[in-house]
Amino acid sequence: MNSFKLLLLAVICSIAIDPVLHAQTTAIPIETKNVAIVLQTDKNNHLKIVHTGRALASATDYETAAAAYRLTSQGANLNNAAYTVAGINNNFVEPAIAVVHADGNNSLDLVYEKQRMTTTPEGATLTVVTLKDAVYPFYVDLCFKAWKNEDVIEQWTEIRHTEKGKVTLNKYASANVYLFDDRFYLTSYNGNWAKEMQPELTQLKQGMHTIESRLGTRENLIGTQNFMLAMDQPATETTGTVLMGQLAWNGNYSIQFETDTYKKMHLVAGINPWQSAYELKPGSRFETPKFIYTISFNGTGTGSRNLQRWLRNYQLLDGKGERLTLLNNWEATYFNFDQNKLVDLFKGAKDLGVDLFLLDDGWFGNKYPRNSDNAGLGDWQENKKKLPDGIPYLVNEAGKQGIKFGIWIEPEMVNPKSELYEKHLDWVLREEKRPEIYFRNQMVLDLTNPEAQDFVFGVVDNLFKKNPSLAFIKWDCNAPIFNGHSKYLEKNKLPQSHLYVEYTRGLEKVLQRIRAKYPKVPMMLCSGGGGRTDYTLLKYFTEFWLSDDTDPLERVFIQWNYSYYYPAIAMCNHVTEWGKQPLKYRVDVASMGKLGFDIKANDLKPEDKAFCQQAIKNYNGFKDIVWHGDLYRLKNPYENDMASLMFVNKERTKSVVFNYLTNWRYVGDAALDPVKLQGLDPAKKYKIKELNVYGNQKPGFDESKVYSGDYLMNIGFNPNINLRRPSVVLSVEAL
Repeated sequence: MNSFKLLLLAVICSIAIDPVLHAQTTAIPIETKNVAIVLQTDKNNHLKIVHTGRALASATDYETAAAAYRLTSQGANLNNAAYTVAGINNNFVEPAIAVVHADGNNSLDLVYEKQRMTTTPEGATLTVVTLKDAVYPFYVDLCFKAWKNEDVIEQWTEIRHTEKGKVTLNKYASANVYLFDDRFYLTSYNGNWAKEMQPELTQLKQGMHTIESRLGTRENLIGTQNFMLAMDQPATETTGTVLMGQLAWNGNYSIQFETDTYKKMHLVAGINPWQSAYELKPGSRFETPKFIYTISFNGTGTGSRNLQRWLRNYQLLDGKGERLTLLNNWEATYFNFDQNKLVDLFKGAKDLGVDLFLLDDGWFGNKYPRNSDNAGLGDWQENKKKLPDGIPYLVNEAGKQGIKFGIWIEPEMVNPKSELYEKHLDWVLREEKRPEIYFRNQMVLDLTNPEAQDFVFGVVDNLFKKNPSLAFIKWDCNAPIFNGHSKYLEKNKLPQSHLYVEYTRGLEKVLQRIRAKYPKVPMMLCSGGGGRTDYTLLKYFTEFWLSDDTDPLERVFIQWNYSYYYPAIAMCNHVTEWGKQPLKYRVDVASMGKLGFDIKANDLKPEDKAFCQQAIKNYNGFKDIVWHGDLYRLKNPYENDMASLMFVNKERTKSVVFNYLTNWRYVGDAALDPVKLQGLDPAKKYKIKELNVYGNQKPGFDESKVYSGDYLMNIGFNPNINLRRPSVVLSVEAL
């Protein structure tokens, strides 16, 4: 046999022995209306991301995407892996997963095995791609749920194995994203109590930038998992490519932005692995939280409307429904009230015209009365001195006034000065060998423990059993986990590193039980202000409290920043005594969402009461547009002396525009230029009317004029904002 024949035989044998090496590549596009993420196998059957960006007209074009980029540098040819791994030497970027196998080996090499694609009952496309370790029976399912019309993608992983013993997961990210642009600008948000959602723009250079939380609960106290990542240049409302979203997880999170050697972006998002190694038994499955995002090619306005529509349609509880206006007693009374004082406040609520009276903190505890925040938390029985006839009496009295009744609870927490602490110390997260650490004089219950879960569920269940017509729950959560040790995990010989994961899962189990039994009762997610804002919890809550900072000027900025990620129907805004702005300004700002009042309604001057009554009637006339319409941010208060935001209904026939002065200096030039409106029909004719005019004041313009939509969107309209008219609300209605 000559040498040529020997060579030919060797090639044929190699193909028979190693078919994977010579198999054709497999391309897997995940597409929405405008966005595509394309996965493709390489010659070694490793799955890579070869395109993240605009959806192409022809799906066959995706197959050549891998060749468009020369990602072949030694040690960097796996940078665009679909799910980067630890433990193999040729991966130079941050891993999405790191494990220790049952035999102690900590290497991992995931190769493509199969895929399946289905349509969910809601109409989304679910793509599941299975990867398997080349040696071990260890599997990772990469899950992509694509919402076509909203351009939103949910991404998560499901991890399982059939090894002969436990596998330790040291890192287990939800998503691994690779972006092929050359410059990236990250907007993240820092802050603290009453300083939530303070934006920070950072140009990302080669290396790592991380946003994370390690607080266990109330995870957004000093930051948030919301972010936007602009590509090539900072995005504006109407221009630029930008990825916007969050990790939907009510616990420790980590989102890592790594600019690699190619100056491309390698993004890894998931549960923060800090002190959270997880032991996975054979045959069990670990499902990570959802990484939820949209990509807009037309700026942040389109991106935020994508997220808002998706939340209203598919995630937020009762996102297409209604909300209750309310009067809260907190700033009127704080802890100092009794049932007679509360009943007197009901009349103020009725006179204002709101739907509901909300009783806040301080109504419970007997051995340790809840007269301040250092006692009583956990003892959820009415305080007999303050409320001798109990909550049922208050619910009934509110009903006589024609209003509904709601109540505040903080069921995950406990004061050391409480009967609950004395009787069930094993339900409290605490280090027995170390001094207890308190945050706001309280500690966290151990929701890894099913008994503690039953207790928290019982707080809500007992309230509804005794008060079937109870109409609203305000659910607070003020303390992070400072004393991170679980007696339940210890007794059951489970690792303490499971605590942060299982606490979050335990809370969700409680909420699932509540919603199974009480599916429609509105609940506000409070958490000391904006401490909890993740999309997962919004499956169980109808709304959330943005911040305890209710200064209306500060709220303009806070609400502006939240609006990138949440619809107005989910955002609770209250009129309070904070700030130096006039009552009209406070009401106008609070009307840009779910309106509430936290004032001494009975003490209002007649002219102020009359204004509030009329403003609530106006709000009831336009609230549906605010709650369910499209939002356009017109004037950025960070760049101008004013803020302007506009909500437009689906038919583009009605709109409400909120304008606020944000610079009180005499030289402020807010009123000089017209505001260009958006979202209207250029062919329609519109009339503009001013709402919420205080007292005998007159509108600041001629309301008889008619404008074309084309004019209003290209020339604009001047709301005549100035020091005498610091807030102006406009109704824009087609003829």
